[in-house]
Amino acid sequence: MHEPSSRQGTMDTLTPRRRWVALMVVFLSLVCDGIELGLMPVASLSVTQSLMGSAYDSVQGGRWFAWFTASLLLGAAVGGIVLGWLGDWIGRTKALAISVLFYSLFAGLGAWVQTQEQMLILRFLVGLGVGGVWPNGMTLVAELWPGTSKAKIAGMMSAGLNAGILLLSQAVRIWPVTPSSWRWLFLSAAFPVLLGILAWRFVPESTEWLAKRRGQPKGLKSPSGNLWSPTIRPLAIAGIVLSSIPMVGAWAASKWMIPWADSAAGAQLPGYKALVQGSWALGAVAGSFAGAQLAVWLGRRNSYALISLCAAATTLGLFQGSAPLRPEFPAIVAVQGFFSTLFFGWLAVYLPELYPVEVRAAGSGTAYNFGRFATALGVLAAGSLFSWLGGDYPRVGSLSASLYALGLIACLLIPPTSKKDADA
Repeated sequence: MHEPSSRQGTMDTLTPRRRWVALMVVFLSLVCDGIELGLMPVASLSVTQSLMGSAYDSVQGGRWFAWFTASLLLGAAVGGIVLGWLGDWIGRTKALAISVLFYSLFAGLGAWVQTQEQMLILRFLVGLGVGGVWPNGMTLVAELWPGTSKAKIAGMMSAGLNAGILLLSQAVRIWPVTPSSWRWLFLSAAFPVLLGILAWRFVPESTEWLAKRRGQPKGLKSPSGNLWSPTIRPLAIAGIVLSSIPMVGAWAASKWMIPWADSAAGAQLPGYKALVQGSWALGAVAGSFAGAQLAVWLGRRNSYALISLCAAATTLGLFQGSAPLRPEFPAIVAVQGFFSTLFFGWLAVYLPELYPVEVRAAGSGTAYNFGRFATALGVLAAGSLFSWLGGDYPRVGSLSASLYALGLIACLLIPPTSKKDADA
């Protein structure tokens, strides 16, 4: 009788210690993923001013922020779909390791760019890895910890993403990012390459995935085609729509608060943008954890509708009720961060349970990252709106905040998965 290796063991041979290793590596991968997501909002204006020199102005700063963001998100959309598919084909662990190596290596190369166009290309390549971490990491954890509280595990993993943004904000408060000092930030972003090697070498594979693969014939075709079968297609479409709304809302609306703060503070207060980003991230860590609990407590449909309403209201309040440098601004930013990231804890619970195991990583990756295609377009549209409005951050943010309200309609796509949902 064939005895499986330690990487290919059954649930009985997979020790608690090895499952904890997997949990911590996935968590750290998401923390570093968050650092990559938070990097350009806090560094974009400094990078643009440094590379453009005397040709720089505030409108150019906002326009290039939109382009850098759209490039990252486009890469994340492609990477999430392709690497999610790869996770169903070669394994969650290997696809996770490849994702981490991608975002680490290409982020580090940003320390040597000489033009905006070079940085634009690198942000796309970083995005490939950023997009691949979430579907493979979340799926791996869900399958290695099947008997544990779904809300607690999903909430902790989702909080890791925003913990990375919080960690980054504290680093740049100590070492401010300015037009003359920003390359160190990209160089330090290459450090997680060690984590990618660790994931490839030591993290155990999903036993559920291994069992499913052993029961399939050799020469199995790519699992991605099954995602659009008649029975799964409605679930795939629902997942895409439900993921797209918070994605587009976050990047087309709320993420503008960081360059807004940077522009208002200027060279006199270079650390203010880090304070604002840290305030947002502090709220986001709590929000992304709480969103998973809400999905369980209130039911999937009711909680999504409530989150949509709160995110729209707090984002509108942020841009119309306050402004950078006012004493209450960081607190309002933290509140907005809490409510707008409830979505992501919710998605961490809902997406893995939506798909069967053979297409779980591909389905989660497609849903979570397909929204980034729409988000890239939304960010570019917001960037054009920013230029058209003459660099008016509050008007751009306020107009974009209405995107969150679409969730009140989209929640009707959620199939009833609990008594609370069925009664909604």
